[in-house]
Amino acid sequence: MTKALRILSIGTVVATFGGVAARTEEIVRYPLPTPIAPISLGVEVPAGKALVFLSGAVPFSFPDKDGKTSPPLIGTQAQAKFTLERIRQSLEALHLTLADVVFLRAYLVGDPATGGKLDFNGFNAAYKQFFGTAEQPALPARTVVEVAGLASPEFLVEIEVIAARR
Repeated sequence: MTKALRILSIGTVVATFGGVAARTEEIVRYPLPTPIAPISLGVEVPAGKALVFLSGAVPFSFPDKDGKTSPPLIGTQAQAKFTLERIRQSLEALHLTLADVVFLRAYLVGDPATGGKLDFNGFNAAYKQFFGTAEQPALPARTVVEVAGLASPEFLVEIEVIAARR
């Protein structure tokens, strides 16, 4: 009986770790079974890939050389587009691209333009300009959460991403 258990244990180890050794070193994006949204079901990052966690980005314009900032953007779609562009620029500064994003979490506040309701369609319209395009087809795993408020009452959007170096 003990010999049989040892053989079974060895077989289990070989089967388990043999499959890992055969795995690809590339990032794997698992599609949704039914493509109802431009997101991945999940994203698998192999061992050895560095993960980069970006802090939450908001639709805030930094002062220009004269100390002036842009007026606040109105609406979820405009704020999401601005914020995603800032994320793209931040990634580029770190020698990454939007194709390296494996996870995206968006925090949305109800939009006054929609009677205080979450403007999911507006967010998605902006998101689709950056992910799942012909130029950038990679889709991250994604979560969108409605929150009561963000750091400034003018902010309707905050987005954080995790990227993996390829």
